[in-house]
Amino acid sequence: MTILVSGGAGFIGGNFVLDWLELQEETIVNLDKLTYAGNLDTLKGLKGNNRHVFTHGDIGDRELVGDLLSMHRPRAVINFAAESHVDRSIHGPGDFIQTNIVGTFNLLESVRGYWDGLPEGEKQAFRFLHVSTDEVYGTLSKDDAPFNELNRYEPNSPYSASKAASDHLVRAWHHTYGLPVLTTNCSNNYGPYHFPEKLIPLVILNALSGKSLPIYGDGQQIRDWLYVRDHCSAIRRVLEAGAVGETYNVGGWNEKPNLDVVHTICAILDELRPKADGGRYGDQITFVKDRPGHDRRYAIDARKLERELGWKPRETFETGIRKTIEWYLQNQDWVRNVTSGAYREWVGKQYEVEL
Repeated sequence: MTILVSGGAGFIGGNFVLDWLELQEETIVNLDKLTYAGNLDTLKGLKGNNRHVFTHGDIGDRELVGDLLSMHRPRAVINFAAESHVDRSIHGPGDFIQTNIVGTFNLLESVRGYWDGLPEGEKQAFRFLHVSTDEVYGTLSKDDAPFNELNRYEPNSPYSASKAASDHLVRAWHHTYGLPVLTTNCSNNYGPYHFPEKLIPLVILNALSGKSLPIYGDGQQIRDWLYVRDHCSAIRRVLEAGAVGETYNVGGWNEKPNLDVVHTICAILDELRPKADGGRYGDQITFVKDRPGHDRRYAIDARKLERELGWKPRETFETGIRKTIEWYLQNQDWVRNVTSGAYREWVGKQYEVEL
């Protein structure tokens, strides 16, 4: 048996592919466009693995996707492919519209054509699982209850608006055409292979390099943090047992202000990789101008997933962040390979700090 994964060389998709091939016997056909955040170094341990078939391509290329579906006849398609960085969406929303909305539409149409032609038994068993974000729900105040699956969509950035649109397309293809879909909306992921434009890997990288640790505004923006391998296990569970047409929120039950996250990283680095001069990594913290429309708080209520499918995260933030930091300390070659000159130019411009 085979599943097709789109965006399987990125952060979450790459971790999913690595975990799947370790835990399952099925083949993965991995389709990835290899934009700046998709990196084959993430998958280099799979070289020679005949259960991993990598194809360089775009989910919007209907001919390519159709050929892959016809050739490999997957029992499921999991869509990780997305432009995912809020800051980049503010400066260049066009790519987000093209990939997250138009790309999802084209992928759905390719999959619908394939699904329509399946024998009845395979048709009933087939699933399309769409991976999305908690940001579609908008923002919360300090005292609001966490987002659940019944919260209305109120996206506040070009990124979250494009993901909200893609979620609506997936829902519509189920209700209009009968395509058997599943949707997951997750909180902030962290862990191995995270491209270092996001907060946690950026702080680790800059701290070790003796550079500024840029914090937006007052640093009191609250996020729910989900260890990426917990997220991957949730997706496997939803694919296995989720009810067709349903949405499942995936969260870590780990709400933390951004500033507390940065202080935690600095304290662990002080312990694991102390500075030669006896200084503290926390001294590198720099507060920078807040980004436009910055949502104040996200929090996920994942009780539906626990109640209906028996899933809950294994990692606390304390255990997961330590594993993450240890991974980055042990994999500096991967970090060097993905932090190109273009990456340094972007981060320097975005945070107005010298890199």
